[in-house]
Amino acid sequence: MRALVTGAAGFVGSHLCERLLRDGAEVVGLDAFVPNYPRPWKEANLRLLRDHARFRFVEGDLAELDLTRLLTDVEIVFHQAAMPGVRSSWGAEFQVYVDHNIRATQRLLEAAVNLRPLRRIVYASSSSVYGDAPALPLEEDAAPRPISPYGVTKLAAEHLCRLYALAYGLPTVSLRYFTVYGPRQRPDMAFHRFCAAILQEREIVVFSDGEQTRDFTYVDDAVEANLRAALRPLEPGAVINIGGGARISVRAALGLLETAAGRKARLVHREAQRGDMRHTYADTRRAQALLDFRPAVPVAEGLRRELIWMEEVLRAGAPAGA
Repeated sequence: MRALVTGAAGFVGSHLCERLLRDGAEVVGLDAFVPNYPRPWKEANLRLLRDHARFRFVEGDLAELDLTRLLTDVEIVFHQAAMPGVRSSWGAEFQVYVDHNIRATQRLLEAAVNLRPLRRIVYASSSSVYGDAPALPLEEDAAPRPISPYGVTKLAAEHLCRLYALAYGLPTVSLRYFTVYGPRQRPDMAFHRFCAAILQEREIVVFSDGEQTRDFTYVDDAVEANLRAALRPLEPGAVINIGGGARISVRAALGLLETAAGRKARLVHREAQRGDMRHTYADTRRAQALLDFRPAVPVAEGLRRELIWMEEVLRAGAPAGA
């Protein structure tokens, strides 16, 4: 397999590249190093990739690159690249989300229309497209009602994948991730902050009352779902939930971290943030039926692994310049 992974220096993208290389694929990794968090963290994610004989890294922006040339001879595209983050997507920053989440996706799809031997484009969508739905678990056919500008841009890109599938037969599939976590999680994400704070005996800021719930998905499970979505027979334009199989509260997740760390967390509560969903929980029957996908890593084990990774990061010191 010859694969292109956009967002290769990111959290999920770097794990996906490593798995593809272990499985024998040739991988082109692309990243624009958007400044949503310090570049040294992303460079650290590439540490095991850059010297691999079957990996080639390209630094560039999907909105500007010659994508026809980039896609030449590519069989599978894993489109992980995006401007992430719910809270920062309001106001003037929205244009950045439009450029990286919508415009870049449209250019990628347009460039792929007439290319062969392209077999599949796997798009990393988000549970943020649902918003605060009235019923749980969240089914793919439920009407999406995003409550953040970020969710709007992820849904728009998802619609583009569907449109290009209908108009051109482009073999797209959109995976709606539910709160992916694990080693290399972005510094702005909750479990990254929680792990660092509990190990350093600092206060942990919890937005709202901590009773909001999430369907947490371990990164290795998200990677496995991508590989299955790339290789299984699917109707072009399919949309599939990828969840962790369990819904727990933020407070309960903190309890699991306390157990793993062997110490109590010092919690400080702040008011809920605009655009944060109150509850998420994936209906994964479609993933089971179409991908034969079932998450393998329970939350307690996944949090233990992320905590171990954070201990190693703190012991070594954060990436230089971060």
